Amino acid sequence: VQLQASGGGLVQAGGSLRLSCTFSEGTFSNYNLGWFRQAPGKEREFVAAISRSGGNTPYADFVKGRFTISRDNVENTVYLQMNNLQLEDTAVYYCAAHPLRLGVFPRDYDYWGQGTKVTVSS
Repeated sequence: VQLQASGGGLVQAGGSLRLSCTFSEGTFSNYNLGWFRQAPGKEREFVAAISRSGGNTPYADFVKGRFTISRDNVENTVYLQMNNLQLEDTAVYYCAAHPLRLGVFPRDYDYWGQGTKVTVSS
């Protein structure tokens, strides 16, 4: 399994970005997917996840109402739409995959993308 995250960049507070993560070397629809983030000096933390069917989408409390995770099982891509971005959302965002677990901890996922950097400015 290979994951490639993209879409990060510099955005002003209150702005929006959409992250994408393309999946290859496997059957996309057989995997649960997650987004995590890691700010400088901090541990990697859960942001959102989506089940194989897309019917289950847990979110971290700090992004509820602002971020939306979705998947396209034809394009083999998972998205993270981020609205009303705040300074504290600045981090490197990672996508991850696991065929069975839909977890909220990094240890729940076996496959990781390389990360895409999001910087929110005031």
